[in-house]
Order: sequence, then C-alpha cells, then structure tokens
Amino acid sequence: MDIRDPEVRAVVAEVRPDVVYHLAAQISVSVSVQEPVLDADVNIGGTLNLFEGMRELKSPASKPVKLVYVTSGGTAYGNPEVVPTDESTPVWPLSPYGASKLAIETYLPIYERLCDIDYSIIRLANVYGPRQDPHGAAGVIAIFTRAMLAGRTPTVFGDGNDERDYVFVSDVVEAIARAGERSLPGPFNVGTGVCTSTNRVFEIIADYCGHSEPAVHGPDRPGDINRISLDSTRAKEQLGWEPRISLEAGLQRTVEWFNSDAQPD
Repeated sequence: MDIRDPEVRAVVAEVRPDVVYHLAAQISVSVSVQEPVLDADVNIGGTLNLFEGMRELKSPASKPVKLVYVTSGGTAYGNPEVVPTDESTPVWPLSPYGASKLAIETYLPIYERLCDIDYSIIRLANVYGPRQDPHGAAGVIAIFTRAMLAGRTPTVFGDGNDERDYVFVSDVVEAIARAGERSLPGPFNVGTGVCTSTNRVFEIIADYCGHSEPAVHGPDRPGDINRISLDSTRAKEQLGWEPRISLEAGLQRTVEWFNSDAQPD
C-alpha cells in the first residue's frame, strides 16, 4: 500500500500496533533532485498520513505507541567538516531527499505531544547485503555485484574517490530492533565509523566476483555527498549496539548470495 493512501489510517486502526517501524520512502537522491515535489509528497505527506493514523489510536488509558523512524545519516549531515560524524553535528542536507527525511524529525516532538507517541530516530549509514534490489535507486554494492556477476562493467559516477560508511544489513536490523525496545528518542547514528571510497568497493567486489575489467566512470550526480562516516558512540552507550560485520566479510556474504540460486532474476 502507498503510504499516501488514506486507507493507511484504517490499517493502523485495525492492527493497533504496539510498535511501528517506519522505513517506507522515496529513496532516490537523483529522483528527488528531478522531482522534489514527488519526493516531499511521499516522504513528508505519506509519513504524516501514517502519523495521523497513529494519532487516532490515542487513549488516556493506553500505553503510548512506539515509533522507530528510520532515516539517512549521510544525507542529513551533508558534507560535514568532522568525520566520523556524531549526532551533535549540524544537519545540512544537500538534496531534496535529505531535506524531506530531516523534516520528519522536526515533526516527531510535535506528534509526541499531539498523540502521546514514544519515538526513536535511527540515522543510517549506507546499508548493504543480501536481498538488496540491484535495480533503480538501489545501493551501489548491489548494482556493482549484479553487473559484475553478469559479466558487465558497472559505471562509477565521478572519479570514485567519494567515501561512504557501509554497514551490513544484519547489524542494521539489530540496531532498529533495539530502538523499538527502548524509550529513547535519539537520534542514533548507525554506521561503522569507517570511510571507504567507491573505487575501493569496486575493487573488493571485483575480486570476489572474478571481474578483471576496470571501472567505467560517468559524470558526478547532483546531490551526492563527498565524504561521510557515522560515529555510533551514542548507539553503543544507550542501545548497547555496535557493528559486528566487517566490510570485507559483508561483501563476501553479499556476493555469495547474489551468486546463488536464492537471488531473483
């Protein structure tokens, strides 16, 4: 169901959830640059539609509904001066996507008062791993892996020296679950604190895939950030969370999954 659909509120009323994990979004930075109104319609309007459904659950005698709002740490901070970046860093989105995701963080304290919700904010680094969609606005690791296993050479946008923080999906799931069990607003960065260039990611995946062709470079993409990694000290101290899977181990697991019969055509 599209989160903009008014029937979302009926679903919330029927289920009466104890915890809502909100990850639905328009996720493409490039799409947000091309269609900022669409991006805001989904990421702001759709989320407020969900919040209004939760608002109707309000009951003086009931326990507050827990909401875990999952957003993007990389796009929230833009190009920060200090890396790894902690939650005290000023937020400065460089794309409509980053702005729309950040806007919801400003609504959360308001809805906490309006309908007595209990919320946590999770700011993710670049998530990757098995089952990631290798099409459209998918993560670079899934795109690179699928292309190389098919004998194609993927395109690296820009010079490939841009750096990101890549965190494995199972580590991310654990962080989100822990947030759902605690009454702590955050925001909580969820990342490894390690910067890795796109060129280095290409090299590691190529090694695991047996791909020998050099990268093909394309133009820079508007709205992309240059360098980011997330300091997750707060998540460690308050949620008891820290990443367990190294980039090399996570990439190996990812390539093995894409190379197995488990992945879809």
